[in-house]
Amino acid sequence: MPSPEEALHHARTAYEEHLRTCRQCHFDQSPCAVSKLLLRAYNNARRAQLRPDTAMR
Repeated sequence: MPSPEEALHHARTAYEEHLRTCRQCHFDQSPCAVSKLLLRAYNNARRAQLRPDTAMR
């Protein structure tokens, strides 16, 4: 399982790459369903990194 930092980096990279290459997101300036899903994954990874590790208790 990747570390929280790696998960955050991968999620952000995937989201930014999608925004650059998706016709609807890049040219039409309206987010598609995939970009919304990738943004949600990025936000979840960011929250997981900020959250204290409760699994170790």
